Amino acid sequence: MHTPGDVRVEDRADPEILEPTDAIIKLTATCICGSDLWPYRGIEPVDHTAMGHEYVGVVEQVGSAVTTVVPGDFVVGSFVISCNECEICRAGFQSKCVHAEFVAGGIGTQAEKARIPHADGTLVKTPGEPDPEIIPALLAASDVLGTGWFAAVAAEAGPGKTVAVVGDGAVGLMGVLAAKRLGAERIIAMSRHPERQELARYYGATDIVEERGEAGVAKIKELTGGLGAHSVIEAVGTQESFMQAVGATRGGGHLGYVGVNHDVQIPGIQLFFAGIHTLGGPAPVRRFLPELIQLIWDREIDPGKVFDLTLPLEQAAEGYQAMDERRATKVLLTV
Repeated sequence: MHTPGDVRVEDRADPEILEPTDAIIKLTATCICGSDLWPYRGIEPVDHTAMGHEYVGVVEQVGSAVTTVVPGDFVVGSFVISCNECEICRAGFQSKCVHAEFVAGGIGTQAEKARIPHADGTLVKTPGEPDPEIIPALLAASDVLGTGWFAAVAAEAGPGKTVAVVGDGAVGLMGVLAAKRLGAERIIAMSRHPERQELARYYGATDIVEERGEAGVAKIKELTGGLGAHSVIEAVGTQESFMQAVGATRGGGHLGYVGVNHDVQIPGIQLFFAGIHTLGGPAPVRRFLPELIQLIWDREIDPGKVFDLTLPLEQAAEGYQAMDERRATKVLLTV
C-alpha cells in the first residue's frame, strides 16, 4: 500500500532464510482483513507498506534450527510471530511474546511467498494435505477465527450465558461461532446488515439487535431482564462500539475486546462503576490453532463462510475497494 487508497501488486525479491529459526512458505491463500482498512482509509499511517497478515501454505524451506515443520508440510500461521517457549507464551499470550512481531508491515503475506521467523512457535501443520474446500476455513483460523475465539474465551462465554456481540464484521461473526461452540445459551448479534444477520444466525445467533450506542445498550438490557449480558464481545474498536460494549455488560460480567482500538477514550469513573471484568488486545491465535485446525479438519465448524468474495492476488486493489464500500465482508485472495 503506497498511500491511503493506493494498493498495488508489485514484484519483490523472493524471501530467503535469514535466521536458523526461519521458514519460507509458498502461500496457497491469503486475504484482506478489516484492520487493513484503517490505513486504506488514512486512519493509520502507511507508506509503501507490505500488506497482509493471514496466511496458509506449504513449507518450501526451513532453517537449521526448525524442528516442527519440514518442506512439504501444509501450515497455518498466526498473524503475530511468537517463540511459543517464553514465560508469556507458556501462559497463553503468544501475541505478547518477548519476540513478538506483527506479520503485517514487515513481512506481509498478501504475497506468493513469505519468510516466517520463529517458525516452530508460529506455524502449525495440518494433519495432512487439506481438501481444497476447507482451505478458506483454515485461512480464517490464521486471524479472524482465532481472534473471535479469544474474544469469546476472554468474555467467558459458556453454558447458561447470554453473549452479546458488538460488531458484525468477520471477527464479530467468528465471535458468534465461538460463543455457540463454547455452549452459550443465548447469543445476541448487533447488526444492521441483512446478509451479515443471516450469517450470524447460521453461526448461532439467537437474537439480532440493530440499535447502536445508548439505544443498543437499552435493547440489550431489555432482552436480559434489565441486567445486561453475562459476556460481551467488542469487535470494532471505535468509541461508540467500546462504550456500547461496556454498557451492555452486566455487573460482574466479562468483556472481551479485540477490535483494533482507534482513539477510544474510556472515562475511568464509568469503567469503575461498571464493575466488570475486561480482557482483550491482539489475540494469541497461536494458543488456539491446534484445536481450531482439528475442528475444521473434522468438519465440525466452517468459518470459511465468512469469505464472500474471492479474487486472484493480482486483483487485491479491487478487494480492498469492495471491503471499503461494504460490498464484501471479507475477501479471499488466491495465490
